[in-house]
Amino acid sequence: MKASEEKEGKKDKNRPKPVFQESSLSKRGLTYVPKDLSLETTILNISYNYISELQMPDILSLSKLKILIISHNRIRYLDLSVFKFNQELEYLDLSHNNLEKISCHPTLNLKHLDLSFNAFDALPICQEFGNMSQLEFLGLSATQLQKSSVQSITRLHISKVLLVLGDTYGEREDAESLQDLKTQSLHIVFPTGKKFHFNLDVSVSTTVSLELSNIKCVLDDNGCSYFENVLSKLQKNSRLSNLTLNNIEITWNSFITILQLVWRTNIEYFSISNMKLQGYLDSRDFDYSDTSLKTLSIHKVVHDVFSLPQGYVYKILSNMNIQHLTVSAAHMVHMVCPSQISPFLYLNFSSNLLTDTVFKNCTNLANLKTLILQKNQLKELINIVHMTQEMKSLQQLDVSQNSLVYDESEGNCPWARNLLSLNMSSNILTDSVFRCLPPRIKVLDLHNNRIRSIPKDVTGLETLQELNLASNSLAHLPGCGILSSLSILIIDYNSISNPSADFFQSCQKIRSLKAGNNPFQCSCELREFIQSVGQVSSDVVEGWPESYKCDYPESYKGTPLKDFHVSELSCNTALLIVTIVVPGLVLAVAVTVLCIYLDLPWYLRMVCQWTQTRRRARNVPLEERQRTLQFHAFISYSGHDSAWVKNELIPNLEKEDIRICLHERNFVAGKSIVENIINCIEKSYKSIFVLSPNFVQSEWCHYELYFAHHNLFHEGSDNLILILLEPIPQYSIPSSYHKLRALMAQRTYLEWPKEKSKHGLFWANLRASINIKLMGKAAEVLYTEI
Repeated sequence: MKASEEKEGKKDKNRPKPVFQESSLSKRGLTYVPKDLSLETTILNISYNYISELQMPDILSLSKLKILIISHNRIRYLDLSVFKFNQELEYLDLSHNNLEKISCHPTLNLKHLDLSFNAFDALPICQEFGNMSQLEFLGLSATQLQKSSVQSITRLHISKVLLVLGDTYGEREDAESLQDLKTQSLHIVFPTGKKFHFNLDVSVSTTVSLELSNIKCVLDDNGCSYFENVLSKLQKNSRLSNLTLNNIEITWNSFITILQLVWRTNIEYFSISNMKLQGYLDSRDFDYSDTSLKTLSIHKVVHDVFSLPQGYVYKILSNMNIQHLTVSAAHMVHMVCPSQISPFLYLNFSSNLLTDTVFKNCTNLANLKTLILQKNQLKELINIVHMTQEMKSLQQLDVSQNSLVYDESEGNCPWARNLLSLNMSSNILTDSVFRCLPPRIKVLDLHNNRIRSIPKDVTGLETLQELNLASNSLAHLPGCGILSSLSILIIDYNSISNPSADFFQSCQKIRSLKAGNNPFQCSCELREFIQSVGQVSSDVVEGWPESYKCDYPESYKGTPLKDFHVSELSCNTALLIVTIVVPGLVLAVAVTVLCIYLDLPWYLRMVCQWTQTRRRARNVPLEERQRTLQFHAFISYSGHDSAWVKNELIPNLEKEDIRICLHERNFVAGKSIVENIINCIEKSYKSIFVLSPNFVQSEWCHYELYFAHHNLFHEGSDNLILILLEPIPQYSIPSSYHKLRALMAQRTYLEWPKEKSKHGLFWANLRASINIKLMGKAAEVLYTEI
């Protein structure tokens, strides 16, 4: 492309496209044109209503109207001047009304005007139609034709003309009335149900494509001689290349005659549809020489005679020296092999009653490239394989909508080696069909069968590019290990719940995947597939996201896959383990360090000792446990401070008849030290702790302090007295003495004064704090040295 052309092309792309605003009011039961239409309306469809007239005010305000469809109404008269303010109107459809007359207007310049299927007597062609220079389609209807009626439009070169003849046509017939018409495509609809006794010359010189509908020839009179005479005149039109006959009712002999007549014309494409055949067939030779025909298509044939020499008909058809032959929906039960090498390139025998024996051992279809046997009664795939073996040029085969099955025990499948496209959809094939495929297959359609999986050990699929497995029972999305060339995969409407996340990695050449409408199970595995879809081009996954929805679990049912989200943590087992274990380990280490720092093991041992002692205490009779206190005080101190305790503390207290509990006097032999300490604390009114740097270094002092403090909270009394013998620096207090730190910060303690003048006051305060009248027996002094 030249640079200037590329530049112009870019300009065209950048130009704004026309905006069409459509108002569709079809089948609304309207009797008039609504008044509230938008002024911006460009397309108005009011067909299939009960409108009987169209007036200028109805569409006066629709200045932008381009297309007006008002077919299938009840309009009898129309003045085209109602459109004089609709200057942009290009398409006007007034077909299937009751129009008998129209009045023309010179300003209209339509591209499409359809007045067919109305009640006109003469052709509704106004003098003004000759000015419609843009007219491409003209639909007309009339009950009589006159050559003069066409003169107004003979200067126009119309692409297509549709002419519908009324029920009374033929009473006053002008056979040459259409000869001056200039159109490339002419479609004439003869009266329905009326015998074809017409002489109309349809060989319009400019016509390339001719279509004739409603041809009825009966067995009486001259049969189809009128129609045969009409067809014979087509030989003088050298430009005519397409002929179509619709709704035709003729005899078998006339059918063969028509074929022979067309054979000798310049027609290249001949099509017959909806044909009813009557009568019997006389055997005669068919002249295949000197023809221009390339394609014959016969669709939907019925006949009321079943004792026909069908072999004769099949022989005529099979030996035609044309390239394309279609005989569909014709109740054909067989087709014979051509008697010599056939030029057939294309054969279509769909919707018939053919069986596996068709073209059996046929070697004369060596040029055939396309064979369509869709919707017949084929049963065994292996028979189809052997049928194609002799078709050396066959590239495309369609055997869909049959009842084909394949049994692996039937041996190898010697398909035609050039077969590239194979359609076996809508059969009864299973997984085994993958072991019976053509060696060079590129396009394979197996949708709507009974396939559950693609066997992993199959070979010969390296050339396969397009694969359709829709509407089967596959549970997994196949990879491309054995499908190395696959570019198009259709696998929707299966049983796939968790498509593989590495599909796109496996199928590097894939450019189209259609996997929607499957029962997707929204889980972690599907999450990875969704992520992989997001990494490919948006036009690769067809139907995304509309056709891809969760089917399970119920809480997600109907949710589009694109809206399904689940965290990475819940899907990654390793990450989940790390997330749980690592914080757990960190917490365990932290707790361990904290326990060591706070001397938790020591406290656990102490709690154990205390619990055991308390348990033994519960076994003592209630009267014994309720006896009164035996001592004023229990003294706890370090052995390094024993001199001060023995020389100062004990003498000054006992001289006032204060009973002191010391371990030498009151520890019971046979009990543990811890149990003796607990008993002494419980039998003493107060517990005196002599604090010094030596005290905090003694483990037994720590025991005594712990149990005394525990007893403080257990009994709910104020039984601790702290005597600070020497100052204790905070840094020298071990971490295990955090209770001592708390007690010294929260409780008032007695500090031993260095000045002797203050000693008297110190002893007075101490004796006052422990002075209580004991009701029990005298206690021995327990002297503890630790």
